[in-house]
Amino acid sequence: MLTCTQRKPPNSNAAVTLTLALTAEERTRSRHRFETKDGEVVFLRLPRGTVLHDGDILEDETNSNLIRISAKPEPVLTALAETPLLLLRAAYHLGNRHVPCEITASYLRFLPDSVLRSMLSQLGLEIKEEVLPFQPEMGAYGHTH
Repeated sequence: MLTCTQRKPPNSNAAVTLTLALTAEERTRSRHRFETKDGEVVFLRLPRGTVLHDGDILEDETNSNLIRISAKPEPVLTALAETPLLLLRAAYHLGNRHVPCEITASYLRFLPDSVLRSMLSQLGLEIKEEVLPFQPEMGAYGHTH
């Protein structure tokens, strides 16, 4: 059992003890018990409001173990538009509904929702069902690290 109380800067060369794959929602939990696929138990006791990102490194309370966080693939919908303006319109409508959304220049990605899927399809976007790591925007007041 490992209890993680401290986040360290991402470091691709760090000698990690294990990798903990978490969904986007799980990466927002600052106090939680997780079990790895190998049966290792990891407790998080991080400062309230901590949001973990793919590649983050956590240190256990004994300072002897490093745990790398990875974004776990999960079911998502990816919206693709023929024009940048159409993608911007879709981002506006998703934002108006406070939907966690991954935003890039070429697509919007969000968690499966039949109402949102229908709305964006009616706007003219192509919607794909995928299973990928989901990394939504943190919002204007979110902390990146």
